Amino acid sequence: MAGGTLAGARQAAGQGGATVGPARTISLDHNYYHGWPTVVRRSNGELLTVWSGGRESHVCPFGRVELTRSKDSGETWSWPEVLMDTAIDDRDAGILETPKGTLLVTTFTSLAYVPVLEGAVNWAPGRLERWKAADRRATREEQKKMLGTWMLRSVDGGMTWSAPYRVPVNSPHGPVALRDGRILYAGKRLWDRETRIGVAESKDDGVTWNWLAELPTRGGDSFENYHELHAVEAADGRILVQIRNHNAANKGETLQCESSDGGRTWTAPHTIGVWGLPSHLLRLRDGRLVMTYGYRRKPFGNQARLSVDGGRTWGAAVTISSDGMSGDLGYPSTVELADGELLTVWYELEAGSPRAQLRQARWKP
Repeated sequence: MAGGTLAGARQAAGQGGATVGPARTISLDHNYYHGWPTVVRRSNGELLTVWSGGRESHVCPFGRVELTRSKDSGETWSWPEVLMDTAIDDRDAGILETPKGTLLVTTFTSLAYVPVLEGAVNWAPGRLERWKAADRRATREEQKKMLGTWMLRSVDGGMTWSAPYRVPVNSPHGPVALRDGRILYAGKRLWDRETRIGVAESKDDGVTWNWLAELPTRGGDSFENYHELHAVEAADGRILVQIRNHNAANKGETLQCESSDGGRTWTAPHTIGVWGLPSHLLRLRDGRLVMTYGYRRKPFGNQARLSVDGGRTWGAAVTISSDGMSGDLGYPSTVELADGELLTVWYELEAGSPRAQLRQARWKP
């Protein structure tokens, strides 16, 4: 099935006139679990997708950051390249091309698999041995030193990469470029004595990072229940950040806050009436904003919404996919192609397999 066509597309009532093409699987090795991808379109038209690959399951010790390329707008994809593979679990991967052409890839490391391993009962033959062998790659103290929020940097189109270096925050889809030349990273500080949620900035193309501002907490909420942020700069210069919310009020919804001074101060998070998470934000060439997010209840899938007023209001849901098998899916991200069509990439479990795969669909808003 072609990846660069809307053949077989559907135009659904209530979708604001959007036309959505068929979804298809783009993972090339179905023996592994693929999770939490991000896609970016480079200035030369090449598409890059990064994700956590080499996995056995949602939580396991095998995760590594992988990258694939498409030079034909998603029709075909290259065999995956491994960018980072530590002795513990390397998870959600984000990617950005800066205005200077630099590629920034983000991830975080985790030891969440350890209690699963320690509680293993009646596992299939060979599985326990694989997990133990992976866990033996480093001592527990060495593993703890590997915990962090990380960035890799490439100045040659991804042919070579820097060693991973620490950055102040993490979020699944990584940082965004602002028109004043700064790179802004909205996220959460992990594996630190002081957990914080806010924004960091880089003024040197992602080489160094400084904490810029903490995001306020909505009345009655705990910031510890805010997760997986993403930002976008609207056409009028305001910056929006959306937040995965696990507080009791509006649980499972995406919250939003705004800044009118370059990210230095922020409104309190507020509901936008959208159930689904986490979200990815994109400004289109015509100034409209697009948010795409996982819909992790029946009908399981992925949705998108558009805003014509800089994120002050959001339109009707556009269903990108609705054939998911469970809530283990989503983390969609979207790029605008040369012809104005959009391409969204996500992950999900498919029927008959415990290994989640990467999928994509093209659509026209």
